[in-house]
Amino acid sequence: MTSFKTLDDLGDVHGKRALVRVDLNVPMADGKVTDDTRMRATLPTVTELADKGAAVLLLSHFGRPKAPSPDFSLSLVTRPYEQVLGREVRFVDWEVDLENVAGLRPGDIAILENTRFFGGEETNDPDVVDRFARLGDLYVNDAFSAAHRAHASTEGLAHRLPAYAGRAMEAELKALRRALGEPARPVAAVVGGAKVSSKLDVLRNLVGRVDHLIIGGGMANTFLAARGVDVGKSLCEHELAATALAILDAAESAGCTVHLPYDVVVAKQFAANPPSLRTCNVHEVAADEMILDIGPAAVEALGDAIKTCRTLVWNGPLGAFETPPFDSATVALARTAAALTQSGALVSVAGGGDTVAALNHAGVAADFSFVSTAGGAFLEWMEGKELPGVKALSL
Repeated sequence: MTSFKTLDDLGDVHGKRALVRVDLNVPMADGKVTDDTRMRATLPTVTELADKGAAVLLLSHFGRPKAPSPDFSLSLVTRPYEQVLGREVRFVDWEVDLENVAGLRPGDIAILENTRFFGGEETNDPDVVDRFARLGDLYVNDAFSAAHRAHASTEGLAHRLPAYAGRAMEAELKALRRALGEPARPVAAVVGGAKVSSKLDVLRNLVGRVDHLIIGGGMANTFLAARGVDVGKSLCEHELAATALAILDAAESAGCTVHLPYDVVVAKQFAANPPSLRTCNVHEVAADEMILDIGPAAVEALGDAIKTCRTLVWNGPLGAFETPPFDSATVALARTAAALTQSGALVSVAGGGDTVAALNHAGVAADFSFVSTAGGAFLEWMEGKELPGVKALSL
């Protein structure tokens, strides 16, 4: 991973206008923000720049509007953001209030209208990039979650203005470097989730980069079936058997140990605490049963494997963690990883929406070395892809 400029490389910014790409695409219900995690992530960068006398103009998308619409206006987010920030925040409508940008004073903070109200934002149209660039003297990207998109506000601006990584972006890139870029070995990766098809590129990339690959969730069923195990009514992509075997062969050639469960938790129906619940060997799954979690013996073995490692990357739950008791394996292994991290024995980096929810459910998100809230960007990074928003910041 190449180097990049951070806020530490800024000179005197007093009186300058800083265009800061953040992620204010927050969930809302009944006019209220239901999760302000992304808002809070922006605070270190925004307050630092404002305290140094810059006029801070925040760029963000909000939803997926096909055309400008009041339902997708960032004016809806301005007051909630102001409350999180604890400072006055202006809202600037592109068409009506653009002259307000010229009147911003040192330390002022403003949210500009939804970048996706411009048709050229998502196509990285040079005219839109220029229009954005005219508003600022420097550009800061603090939205890793949007870095996999080559949009005008995430990639184009970095080529028009002096460009820097914000504090959240800096922390994310440093954590990713520690996880797969320049990791302490041995390295383990946990990859879970429902379908192999959604994470084929992740698996193909990881087998050549990690020492232990732990496969869980519904994806594990596809690998078990490919090896001839009858998985009953379990979620399984039988048509990907050849692909699964090819990944296992690639792992063997690369010296990567793949861990699949050998005991599992099964039930005849998918419901909380079903009466048919039982734990069995993978070869004992009945035709009318479905695998819904990894069993306790396998979890203990996985914990032992992680204890031999120095670095852990985690994406996806091991079972149907939203429904008890099928959260047991995810919670148990997450707590083992958290304890190892807190003891200083392990660097643990996790990311993806379901993963964050699972670690919060286990009560250990704060105990991991780094937890990324990015979804698509984190997944593409695990796939080994170059992220346009990151590449544009590279020196």
